[in-house]
Amino acid sequence: MKVLVTTSSFGVADPTPLELLRSRGLKPVLNPFGRKLTENEALSLIHEHAPVGLIAGVEPLTRQLLTAAKDLRVVSRAGIGMDSVDQDAAAELGIAVRNTPDAPTQAVAELTLCMILSLLRRVREADASIRCGEWLRPMGNLLAGKNVGLVGCGRIGLRLSELLAPFGCTILGTDPCPSESVCFPLVPLPELLERAHVVSLHLPYSRAAHHLIDNEAIGCMRTDAILINTSRGGLVNEDALGRALRERRIAGAGIDCFETEPYRGNLADAPNTLLTSHIGSYAQEGRILMERQAAENLIEAMEVAGAL
Repeated sequence: MKVLVTTSSFGVADPTPLELLRSRGLKPVLNPFGRKLTENEALSLIHEHAPVGLIAGVEPLTRQLLTAAKDLRVVSRAGIGMDSVDQDAAAELGIAVRNTPDAPTQAVAELTLCMILSLLRRVREADASIRCGEWLRPMGNLLAGKNVGLVGCGRIGLRLSELLAPFGCTILGTDPCPSESVCFPLVPLPELLERAHVVSLHLPYSRAAHHLIDNEAIGCMRTDAILINTSRGGLVNEDALGRALRERRIAGAGIDCFETEPYRGNLADAPNTLLTSHIGSYAQEGRILMERQAAENLIEAMEVAGAL
């Protein structure tokens, strides 16, 4: 029985998840492209291999794709977000869907903190100046004393708030369904945007959240604010963000997730930006844990479904 593994780096940091699948008589079929798949590429692999299980990245698992996967019993997401999976279609087709909500938390929270500090202290500019044979000393800002606004207060938002605690900043949050663990003030999004020196996004993508940060939202932000997105690309209108950065209507942006990946857009030459290639979960320790949990979840769900 074949398991299609669409996430591009599965088993690279540690072969244990692949060995775990093989030990149960499952044959992993790895992503041949080494990047996020398009829907058509994923469909082609589905037709070619007829998998019973799917260990998924963030490629679109649409109704069309799931319907075409006649033998598919389980989708196991290597990651937190479920917005790439048509869960209604999966339920109708009897396909179990699992995710790994805890494994990426520390890695994404740490990358977010890294981006905040790098942008506030203008590290990228200082580094680039030396590489160009110059000796610029850009004046940055402290994180201490700043207001940090968390848009989304789930696992990653809460972990980031813990990492921020020693810096002496004030944390604000906004979330339609906040956890009982939240121990900082929750305010409406417009108020958060107006007050925060750092706006950090930590919520799943949905149609309702599409371009949540658009030109109007950016217009509510402070001119000395920075925007961080280590969550999902569709949350930010990238064209509006690029214009705002060039017009100095906000001070900077750190973006790890893009609406279309690989990213080839105009943020690449916008001022005071830090762009990374969707590496939020790409810390070796967290990645190993996430992939192992994805394999374990798939096996467990297949056992429950009577497929193993």
